[in-house]
Amino acid sequence: MQTDTAPAPTAPVAGRRAPVWAAGPAVPASAAWREGDPVGRRQFVDIGDLTLECGVTLPVRVAYETWGELSPSGDNAVLVLHALTGDSHVTGPAGPGHPTAGWWDSLVGPGRPIDTDRWFVVAPNVLGGCQGTTGPASTGPDGRPWGGRFPFVTTRDQVAAEIAVADALGIDSWALVVGASMGGMRVLEWAVTAPERVRALAAIATTAQSSGDQIAWAHPQLEAIRSDPGWNGGDYYDLPEGAGPHIGLGIARQIAHTTYRSPRELDVRFGRDAQDVEEPLGGGGRYAVQSYLDHHAGKLARRFDANSYLVLTESMLSHDVGRGRGGVEEALGTVTGRALVVAVDTDRLYLPEQSERMAAGLPGCDGMHLIRSDFGHDGFLIEAEQVGTLVRDFLG
Repeated sequence: MQTDTAPAPTAPVAGRRAPVWAAGPAVPASAAWREGDPVGRRQFVDIGDLTLECGVTLPVRVAYETWGELSPSGDNAVLVLHALTGDSHVTGPAGPGHPTAGWWDSLVGPGRPIDTDRWFVVAPNVLGGCQGTTGPASTGPDGRPWGGRFPFVTTRDQVAAEIAVADALGIDSWALVVGASMGGMRVLEWAVTAPERVRALAAIATTAQSSGDQIAWAHPQLEAIRSDPGWNGGDYYDLPEGAGPHIGLGIARQIAHTTYRSPRELDVRFGRDAQDVEEPLGGGGRYAVQSYLDHHAGKLARRFDANSYLVLTESMLSHDVGRGRGGVEEALGTVTGRALVVAVDTDRLYLPEQSERMAAGLPGCDGMHLIRSDFGHDGFLIEAEQVGTLVRDFLG
């Protein structure tokens, strides 16, 4: 819960060296949304007990946002699914309850490719997230935050929760289910799990099955958080500012962000330039690209939760639409909706060949569409005109 009283300064945790970016505004132990914080545009639905693939039964509440109006026939609903550190605030300004503006403002809104004057848009915060949906920061049955006790959730568990939300909203089928990166994983899982409820899908910069390379990139991110003494086995929510696992979370973000951008962008934009007046060569200073990564580490540590980062990253590693279904091609072949598959040509995290595999396996797909970008994986957020044109034309 947010308060007006700042906590008293505390001694640093033994063995921790404060990163450069921690010298700015105070870093909370967790930036998760908690009961009592401003609600903003969030709505909530309690979907009851959900039995997870790991065998644990979890009482689940889902936070979501909507835009537009559901038609009398219910045929104009669009589901937008966010990526790893996104949330339900797809579009709209920052404000109470929403520390940042909508992450896909270029795509969703009046007159935009997903026009909210025409479509009823629903965006849930994912199961295991930290912005209102049941996750590690939520209160467990014993009155304490779940913390490190939060169970393992898979992509299929997350989609099962979203299916329950659709039921609660009275939406029998979606005109479109769209998402990128981790959101794109859930798009595919939706289309395979409930093909009769997905009339069209758009999977952007994603994969049908997490690869060994993607698992490898994720591993040091997980270890960075768990090795931070401030993580405290996942039980850090009562710690004061500056004492939580922000160093580990920041390092995880730096590793991830490197995979989100392309070598060309980093070389052209930063090269070997020093950061302002700093001297990297023996002077303890940073290169400009190091300062850039520090900046993104600090931003995430001040708006996200380390335990959710762990839970959601591991859910991405679990992603495999072919698991228990005869393999990826067999599973994709059961999808009945029209399909749009989009890759970014410089994406080094979710490679275009993975999108080619999806496009080849989806019966309703006319082939892979390629976004041209110097920005790598993040091109799905940055190349607004290219992405928007593809989605607008696909929706018709």
